[in-house]
Amino acid sequence: MSAAAQSTSNLPSGLAVMVSMPDVLFIPELVFGGLVWILVASSLVIQPNPQGWVMFVSVFCFVFTFLLMILFCAGVHKGSSTWAGIDAFYHGTAALFYLSASVLEAFSTIAMNENIQLFLLYIDSDTFLKYYRENIAASVFAFVATLLYTIHTIFSALRWKSS
Repeated sequence: MSAAAQSTSNLPSGLAVMVSMPDVLFIPELVFGGLVWILVASSLVIQPNPQGWVMFVSVFCFVFTFLLMILFCAGVHKGSSTWAGIDAFYHGTAALFYLSASVLEAFSTIAMNENIQLFLLYIDSDTFLKYYRENIAASVFAFVATLLYTIHTIFSALRWKSS
């Protein structure tokens, strides 16, 4: 395939990344992913494996979303349709990761509420309520991040298909 056939004007670079769909979603993905990361990191870890996965997903997606945004802003893609495919593949993978992390965080939050009597043996009720609310917020923000990554995936796939 020739270079002219692979070139597309659908991929923005520079500050145009911040105003074009689906790339405008980079910022909300970073915000909500960062909130999940912060909330899980500051919360009481009751089940290390599920919440460890949530931490991995939030950190992984935060770092790679930031790197992808910087690469798009720098214009590294040079209009290549391969980058549109990379964008669609990454965001699809991130959406699946966040879906699994969201469900596991919600499960951990429910388990925390069901075992309230056990927790109250070790911490006071105000501290428990603080941790419980942090887990609720982390669950909600993880589902919002899942939605954002899913929308980004759909629009990236459409852009890739049209390139």
